[in-house]
Amino acid sequence: MKSLDVLASLSTIAIHQKKEWGEIMTGFETRNRYEIADASSGRTILLAAEEARSLLARWFLKAHRPFTMHLLTPDGDEFLTVERPFRFYFHEAEILDAEGRSLGRIKRQFTLLRRKYVIEDAEGREACELFGPILHPWTFRILVDGREIGKITKKWSGLMKEGFTDADTFGMELPAELDSNTKAVFLGAVFLIDFVHFEGRQ
Repeated sequence: MKSLDVLASLSTIAIHQKKEWGEIMTGFETRNRYEIADASSGRTILLAAEEARSLLARWFLKAHRPFTMHLLTPDGDEFLTVERPFRFYFHEAEILDAEGRSLGRIKRQFTLLRRKYVIEDAEGREACELFGPILHPWTFRILVDGREIGKITKKWSGLMKEGFTDADTFGMELPAELDSNTKAVFLGAVFLIDFVHFEGRQ
């Protein structure tokens, strides 16, 4: 299944990082893996896995490392790809469909205290902003012309899990009527946000 229609009617999506026991016990990072579900029903709709790259890059660049994240259907069909090049500060990622066509990009903007990203469509036009209020570090508001239409939130998921792993669970709330391409770009943005702001920071 290569269509983005699986996202068409969804308004709440949960993205949960899956941890391996070997990593939990040793502290060494392995490839990041995620399960993506319809938050209203709990049904798994997609799986995501970071493509294996240089082990040295993982050790030395850590959360700054470039990555390719593959999103697959439960049947194993390619759904989306998220490509992140190396950037020291101006982090960005491109979201591609199953045929390798760009759906859009997320780019970090320079700010002194706040966390701000812009979302661009496939033609490079700015479509909206992601804004992380300084007093709400686990929340990113999705703004169109200054109006909030949704948000991405890192969820608290229990003391034991948060205390001993960096397994993050994110919730994404969007208007159900938003087009599937735009939802796909927001979904891809979650992985960049996780790497930049939360990986290894528990």
